[in-house]
Parts: sequence; C-alpha cells; structure tokens
Amino acid sequence: MKELYLVTGATGHLGNTVAHRLARAGRQVRALVLPGEEHAPQLPRGVEAVAGDVRSPASLEALFAGAEGRDVTVIHCAGIVSIASRFDQNVYDVNVTGTKNVVDACVRRGVKKLVHVSSVHALPEKPGGALVSETDVFSPGAVVGLYAKTKAAATAYALAARARGLDVRVVHPSGICGPYDYGHGHLTQLVQDFCTGRLAAGVDGGYDFVDVRDVAAGILACCERGRPGECYILSGRYCTVRDVLAMLHRITGRRRVRVMLPLWLARAAAPLSEQYYRLLRQPPLYTAYSLYTLSSGARFSHAKAARELGYTTRPFGTTLADTVAWLRRQGRI
Repeated sequence: MKELYLVTGATGHLGNTVAHRLARAGRQVRALVLPGEEHAPQLPRGVEAVAGDVRSPASLEALFAGAEGRDVTVIHCAGIVSIASRFDQNVYDVNVTGTKNVVDACVRRGVKKLVHVSSVHALPEKPGGALVSETDVFSPGAVVGLYAKTKAAATAYALAARARGLDVRVVHPSGICGPYDYGHGHLTQLVQDFCTGRLAAGVDGGYDFVDVRDVAAGILACCERGRPGECYILSGRYCTVRDVLAMLHRITGRRRVRVMLPLWLARAAAPLSEQYYRLLRQPPLYTAYSLYTLSSGARFSHAKAARELGYTTRPFGTTLADTVAWLRRQGRI
C-alpha cells in the first residue's frame, strides 16, 4: 500500500518546503492547514489539504482519516517560533498542547512513525560557547525563554511516546532562513528590512543559521534513515549579525549598515523595538530574548546528522542570495 505522509504546519516556511520536496518525489501528502489559511494556495499541486488545528484534538480527525492499516509517516512541523519577551498563551497551546494532541492521535491511529520538529532551543546551553550536541533528556527548567521551554516540554512528551509503541524521531533545526517564506519569519524580516533601507543598525552577537531547504532534506532523510528514539541536530554555521549584513551588502549592493549597537544598548531599546514592530504587525527583530540568544555564543554540531542521515548544508551566502532573489520575484523588495 502506498506510503502516506501527514504534514502539520504545512503552510509555514519549513512545512511548505517539506511538502514541496515530498510532492516532487511523487509521495502522497496530506497537509493540515488552519481553516481560512491565507497561504494554503502556496501548497504544491497534488497535496491534499485538510482543515484543522493542532490545538483541537477533534479537528485532527480529518488529517488521520483512513490512516489505520496504512504505511503512515507524520511530520510534525506545526509550531510558533517566538522571540517575544512576554508570555504568550498561544505559543504554549500550539507548541506544547498541539504536540501532545498530534502524538496522542498517532498512538491511537497506530501510525508507522512520527518525525517531531523540535529546535536547538530545546537543548541545554553549554558554558563558554562550547559545542552543543544531542541529548535525550529534555526539561523546560534547563533552558531559557518561553519558546525554548515549550519546545523542550513538547520534545520530552514526544519521546516518551516510545513507551506507548510509537516510532518517534526528533530533529532540532537552528535558525531557519531561505526562500519560500510566505509569512514573516525573523530572518526573512531582517533581509527585507535591509533591502528596503529600514534597517538603520545591527547589533553585536550572532547565531547558527541554516537553509530551510537543507533542513527539509534532513527531515526526509530522518524519515528514511533515522533511528527510532534518536535526536538529530540540523544546524548550519555560526554567523555574526555583522557578517550577515556584510553578505547582504555584497549581494545587493545596497548601503552598508555601519552602526552596530552594543548589546547593553540594544537591550535598553528592546521594549521600544517590540512596540514598534507590534504597530507594524510584523515580528520584532530585537527583543530581550532574541538579544539573549545572540549573546549566548551557542554553536551546534550536526556531525551525527551528517554521519547517520547524510545531512549536508550549503554556504550561508548562497542562502541569503537565494532569499533576496525570491523576495524580489515576490515583489516584497
């Protein structure tokens, strides 16, 4: 019987990229989309879209309909990436409760396997910027920030379902960037603001950034070659904000951003930045939490994914160039 892939969060940046790769490979794909989702038309041709919400167990019935007795793989991409400094109930409801609902549905329906998309934020940091590798113990108390705590709690719940007979594999992407972001991801917003001249200053610090296409390829490799109960970091490379802005200058020829704010000054201005972007109805670039992340010096090893999944990454300059070209084709810059 033909394999069926169920993808949650399929209209998000990563979920949409995963759905496109599956469709190009000729796989049968069913995608969960929120009722009235404006980005549903961007799903690839041939993908079956069903309305539902991971926060509502009853609404997942359509996604899992007919799953019994079939070779079903669930790729759980649904989640809210948040750098907000305040508690947001919706982030918890989607990331934690939503994951529990999907996991429970997988167990009830007897699906073959679940690939849970976690985050490197779920991994405890190491002092002094030491290289972070995989762990099998996840606790909200061991990480900082609402987003990290929700991803840690969700990952722990997903892995615990192995005791209930579910084949669970986990991937941990780092900071995702790249083309095909029909929403307003944080890295996409940075590129847009630079290209439109709205970015007056950068900040000190940096993070590990990875191409969305490489993460999608890593997820599909995890479906095929990942080991049950194992976690795989899907990271890219560490880049400073200064380096990212310099690359964008070389790619676009636009004015170089020369002002780099020290982190102490950026932290003082962060509340105003959050209010400013809230008025624009866009995700803020700089918040207390994002500045904490940029100052952490965190570096992540994807050696395990390279070894077991064949995971590879492209140069980050290529990612930025492709993102700029795609945004231009979309008329967004």
